[in-house]
Amino acid sequence: MNQYPVQRGSPEPAHKVWQRGFTLVEVMVALTILSLVMLATVTGLRTLANTQVAIERMTGRVDEVRTVSGFLRDALESSIIGSNTSGMSVGGLGSDATFFEISSDSLAWKSTVLFGEGFGGSHMIRVAREDDRLVLRWQEPTWSGRPVSWNTVDSRTLVSDLDEFKLSFRKDFTSPWMENWDSKKLPALVRLQVRAAGRYWPDLIFSVRGAR
Repeated sequence: MNQYPVQRGSPEPAHKVWQRGFTLVEVMVALTILSLVMLATVTGLRTLANTQVAIERMTGRVDEVRTVSGFLRDALESSIIGSNTSGMSVGGLGSDATFFEISSDSLAWKSTVLFGEGFGGSHMIRVAREDDRLVLRWQEPTWSGRPVSWNTVDSRTLVSDLDEFKLSFRKDFTSPWMENWDSKKLPALVRLQVRAAGRYWPDLIFSVRGAR
């Protein structure tokens, strides 16, 4: 005879509850909650990955702007100006010649540049748009003061996926910007406006050594 009968209305023993298991509704609710947690986790990881990619892209763009800006600033501030700066091209013959050429999509001048450890010196350099790239080209000065064909010399791409490239100039530090330079003197300031990969760069403004 059972000495411990189950009284009516009292809770069921634990082993009977375990044997009964979960109802279909409870299983569906648990799966729904689990699905929501997984969805939130995957969405969060995807957002984090997209944010990281965007940060890396922005950091790369900032580094690119800083590198190009630093090189051009150093090159223009190290311009080699001869005894005659009245001409926009050649101010004479030989190493003392002043070389500075401007067009709507290119800027060329003579400067002291360092391309690497133990390699550099006086070079004619040109920054110009070539198709969808902003390209730097350089060559050693010639005795005549005129460069050889720029298409045959060493080059390096400064900016790829170039959408827009504009040059403008100032006669002095207070005059308005001019896009069509017609003066016989060197400009005091040069401004480069660049749009690459669908984004505008900050305006790059440089002073020209020897400008008067």
